[in-house]
Amino acid sequence: MNYWETDPEFAQRFEHFAFEEVVNEEGQQLDEVTRHMAILATLLGCQGVEEFQLELPRALDGGLTPVMVKEVVYQAVDYLGIGRVRPFLEATNAVLLKRGVKLPLEGQATTTMEDRLEKGAQAQVDIFGEGMREAWKGGHINRWLAANCFGDYYTRAGLTLAQREMITFCFLAAQGGCEPQLTAHAGGNMNLGNDKEFLIKVVSQCLPYIGYPRSLNAITCINQAAEARKQ
Repeated sequence: MNYWETDPEFAQRFEHFAFEEVVNEEGQQLDEVTRHMAILATLLGCQGVEEFQLELPRALDGGLTPVMVKEVVYQAVDYLGIGRVRPFLEATNAVLLKRGVKLPLEGQATTTMEDRLEKGAQAQVDIFGEGMREAWKGGHINRWLAANCFGDYYTRAGLTLAQREMITFCFLAAQGGCEPQLTAHAGGNMNLGNDKEFLIKVVSQCLPYIGYPRSLNAITCINQAAEARKQ
């Protein structure tokens, strides 16, 4: 049902805020591809599958390729779990097929089952620094983190490493309750050139989709990460 018919006052205020005020706020603007990518990741994080279905066509029209969209969805599994991501994968496939996109898309894997751990550990080093070189030896979960999260997903083509860190930041900010990891990944973003000002823009553009409490928590984590870099 069209909420402009059932809830016209709400629709007017929400759409003005989300699609005009936020998008055009001086000093908080992002290019269209980055903005839509962040919003898709945020909607995955907050489990907004209905809004995701509305946003996805806008994202595709705004410059995201089907490969980029699929990479956002795939990477979400490591931060949200398949239990929360499968509905988004199905929604993505439905939208792409409706738009005439042939599935499956071209493969983007760059690792093998033999080298995924090595290359995943290297990706951790590239993002967080040399101190992560041996982190995978800290137990089986750490080994899985290096091989699966970073080796299976971060090493894929389709998105840059900086884009992957940005969407991870969005997954964590949107689901809430992950502030230690959010602060760590804010720092990882900064290491890759996604600076404090950029991350605040990301939070600003995603605020209509996750609300003020989680947005303010994310800003606090950004500030903490920025302060830690000064020490």
